[in-house]
Amino acid sequence: MRLRRTLVMLATALTGALVAPSVASASAAPVTPFIIGGGTVSSAPWAAAVLSNGSFTCSGTIIAARWVLTARHCVSGTMSVRVGSVNRSSGGVTSGVTASYSRYDLALLNLSTSISTSYMPLSSAYPPVNSTNSIYGWGMTCYSGCSASTTLKTATVRVTSTNVTDAYGGRAIRSTRVNGNAWRGDSGGPQVYNGAQVGVASTADGVNIQNYGSVAFNRSWITSVAGV
Repeated sequence: MRLRRTLVMLATALTGALVAPSVASASAAPVTPFIIGGGTVSSAPWAAAVLSNGSFTCSGTIIAARWVLTARHCVSGTMSVRVGSVNRSSGGVTSGVTASYSRYDLALLNLSTSISTSYMPLSSAYPPVNSTNSIYGWGMTCYSGCSASTTLKTATVRVTSTNVTDAYGGRAIRSTRVNGNAWRGDSGGPQVYNGAQVGVASTADGVNIQNYGSVAFNRSWITSVAGV
């Protein structure tokens, strides 16, 4: 994600962080196995690697045959996606993007190719505060000095608020690390509760805290654009 500095004082964007990896401004000890922390995923038919001008930049999800959900700050240049592979650079199905639509830090990418797969369900409700949720993405595996993961990662986080803001002022869900946290390259990736996507990675501090744009807050807009 572009995880831009999560709260100017708090973090640095999941945008750069959550957008394709560039080196973070401060150093910290690497954490393993991966998201930072967490582990790798063996199957994710709904996963979408988001590319700009042919290069990996963000994570995302396919929510319908011609629609991918990601972060607004991920949209630039000539967009394309790779869907259905846990490897961001091979496998799955690729498609160009004919148009993008955004609201706050959410973006819907209209695909040029219809893709049949298991789509990510979207939630119409906020996850409970204190609930444990899962996050997914191909972001950096340490705070500084490493590249984006080739294999999709996941980690568990705990929700602390459902009433903070994303990078563009929309309502967002804040969570703290349980066994991992989001960072650069994870931007646009999903936060999942009870099997449905509740958030889209927007900002983070790369250490413990992340803010995900709320799917519930934007649910009617998503339906009006993508029909789901």
